[in-house]
Amino acid sequence: MGRKVDPSRKEKRGPGRKARKQRGAEVELARFLPPDPEAGRKKLSSHGRKRAAKRRLRASSARAGKRLLGEGREPAGQTSCERSGFSDGNSKWLALAKPKKTLSKGNSVELTSDGEVEEGIWEMEEDGSSNEMVDDYGASSSEEEEALLPIEKAALKQKSDRGGLSGDDFEDEDDEEEEEGAQEEASRQKIGQEEESPDLQLNLDVEEQFKLPTNEQIEKEDIPPDLHVIHQRIKGNMEVLQDFAVKREEGHTRQEYLALLRQDMAAYYSYSDFLLAKLMDVFPLPELINFLEANEVPRPVTIRTNTLKTRRRDLAQALINRGVNLDPLGKWSKTGLVIYDSSVPIGATPEYLAGHYMLQGASSLLPVMALAPQENERILDMCCAPGGKTSYIAQLMKNTGMILANDSNAERLRSVVGNLHRLGVTNAVVSNCDGRQFPKVLGGFDRVLLDAPCSGTGVISKDPAVKTNKDEKDILCCAHLQKELILSAIDSVNAASETGGYVVYCTCSIMVEENEWVVDYALKKRNVRLVATGLDFGKEGFTRFKDRRFHPSLKTTRRFYPHTHNMDGFFIAKFKKFSNAIPQAHKDEEPAVEAAALSTVPDTAGEPQQKKKKFEKVCKEQKPLQPALKKRDLLQAQRRPSK
Repeated sequence: MGRKVDPSRKEKRGPGRKARKQRGAEVELARFLPPDPEAGRKKLSSHGRKRAAKRRLRASSARAGKRLLGEGREPAGQTSCERSGFSDGNSKWLALAKPKKTLSKGNSVELTSDGEVEEGIWEMEEDGSSNEMVDDYGASSSEEEEALLPIEKAALKQKSDRGGLSGDDFEDEDDEEEEEGAQEEASRQKIGQEEESPDLQLNLDVEEQFKLPTNEQIEKEDIPPDLHVIHQRIKGNMEVLQDFAVKREEGHTRQEYLALLRQDMAAYYSYSDFLLAKLMDVFPLPELINFLEANEVPRPVTIRTNTLKTRRRDLAQALINRGVNLDPLGKWSKTGLVIYDSSVPIGATPEYLAGHYMLQGASSLLPVMALAPQENERILDMCCAPGGKTSYIAQLMKNTGMILANDSNAERLRSVVGNLHRLGVTNAVVSNCDGRQFPKVLGGFDRVLLDAPCSGTGVISKDPAVKTNKDEKDILCCAHLQKELILSAIDSVNAASETGGYVVYCTCSIMVEENEWVVDYALKKRNVRLVATGLDFGKEGFTRFKDRRFHPSLKTTRRFYPHTHNMDGFFIAKFKKFSNAIPQAHKDEEPAVEAAALSTVPDTAGEPQQKKKKFEKVCKEQKPLQPALKKRDLLQAQRRPSK
């Protein structure tokens, strides 16, 4: 395609758009150009082609000088005055010959991607003769042009139109090239130094330190506020608080920075001021940001294999065949699987309907693993709905012994019954009782699992409403209910059990008031002690929180967070009951009673025996319940029926 060039027609054509865009003309023009002897050589760069053209010009000038010396003439110089003519009689013969090819006005040399001169740029001026182009010394340049590349020929023609280049011009160009090379090398070294020494790089955060906005500036912000501005302010505030002594602004206290940070985070993450203040007390500031970010992302879907009906390997293969992408949950679980994606509804597969697995969060497996139920035991699940933990206990017990699944909400017990039937659990009894009255209903269990109702601050990713609908009253009400339930759970356990006597307390909350505070209360009110949970991961519980000091054994409790373990926030504590006796308040008051009794007896130095008798009489009056307590312990020990 394209226009063909007729060499017989000498039409004057300029470098229009069509002439530059049509590639066919270039192909046709190449047919009329002399063959390039250096076509097989490697293509040179732009600087290489320039240097080659300079070398060829210098070689041609040297040959012309030698020829003139052979004829007895002086070689022509390179100055402007000598180029204009010679002083001898042959100056006319040695005058510079004008080239026959001229560049049209307003045009410049344009090259194609192949390095050839585009068609229509050069105009041939013919005076009726086919004279060849001569160089500055009158010599023919046809032979030399045959040895040049097309781009070099174009450069020579353009330079000849400007009047030629002198030796000074060559030196100037060489100097310019050297200067350009030196500048490039200097720039490379500068970049390398900046990369090697990061101190040279400007830090905008250092130059523009974070400054607390005034109340007027905060009030002028748009409603709704710009989240990007708030996020940048949170980052700047965090950097100042991490190095407060150096980066703080004069005249402002740390409390002002914390108040602004709490306000910005509440607006950015949509939390209430109360809950955010509670979280700031629990977590350090960098960890708090990670916790808030983790709550914005849902936790991975996990399932638990029902080993009463199948094995995890067989279940995984069956689900993979149905287009489910899964992996084992972790080394700590022998039954868990994590689901990444599925082409079928994971809660409606034939395997699910057949009871081969249970949809259950990873954190819900941990309390049952800490409880470690044994076969042929009597176990109480005090708050069992929706039945995931109950079925896991039955699975570990291999459907032996007895499980009492209790819940105070009758509506939620429907899901418990359905799941137990689907999973093939046959050793469970479902009851609807208030857990606080449970020791009066039935006691003497080997182990008790208490998944107490809580505020749900560990499952915010599942229920975002927790961010705003919880206040101080809700936390304290939950803590009060949990204290009542944990005392009932401890009372329901038989300390004389051969294999048991354990109570596991767990919540899906991260509030200290619902976890360590409740556990410390149980340690003071009942004859129990904390033991290791058997879980080799998780963070230790708090032994001190603000102005509170808890029992040192609370280090054995475990906390799980979404930003560190990628599971719902959870708290787990395991008790071992060592006595069925219930400590009474008067026992704690015995030293005070004895001191009071001693103070009531007159201090008579001559009557030591009378003083001793009066003291024993007062102590007997203060302890009327000891025989009754011993009788109650014997009855509780005999209450468990023989197997």
